[in-house]
Amino acid sequence: MKSLNLILIGPPGSGKGTQAELLREKNSFVHYSTGDVFRDHIRRKTPIGLQVEKYVTSGGLVPDSVVLEVVNSFLAENAGKPILFDGFPRTIPQAEGLDRVLAENKLAVDLAVLVDLADDEVVKRLTARRQCRKCSKIYNLTFKPSRVDGVCDDCGGELYQRKDDSETVIRDRLATYHQQTEPVLGYYSTQGKLKRIDGALGRDRVYQEILRLIA
Repeated sequence: MKSLNLILIGPPGSGKGTQAELLREKNSFVHYSTGDVFRDHIRRKTPIGLQVEKYVTSGGLVPDSVVLEVVNSFLAENAGKPILFDGFPRTIPQAEGLDRVLAENKLAVDLAVLVDLADDEVVKRLTARRQCRKCSKIYNLTFKPSRVDGVCDDCGGELYQRKDDSETVIRDRLATYHQQTEPVLGYYSTQGKLKRIDGALGRDRVYQEILRLIA
């Protein structure tokens, strides 16, 4: 895989996370997820990690300036590798900051891919999600049900619906997503870098469409 800087955007339930996993496992992408990278720096007790930890433990938002320091460090650690930015940037200032940091490293965003899905379909997918109380395995009543209703295939544990999978919570998350993300979509669209894929196509077809775009 050639060096490529790809941004993957999508609402909760669109399958964006699954596509990120496929691209990491099958196409050698290095996966940038802000939360994961924060936790890695905190675990390693790096200077950036100590900064981030102060904000995380106090419940405050990590300032964009610190987030971009983390991005810059990530770029340095993964120089020359194809990078998948997952769920970042979330705002216009973050998108502008990412462009600056990439430019300082003689890089740029090559492509922003939106895995799109209608709100009602998101609600349908996520309210059908169930999790095992014992081993935490995830099922879906619509397309990945357990063999016995309410019972985990692997450990026999009880399957339950998480509180954050209720329709009210999901629609609140979608409202936040639209408010934050639509300006970012416009930002990349203006640059001619935004491509849209219909998330309703299903995992395999969405993956093939992404491969076609990055070929």
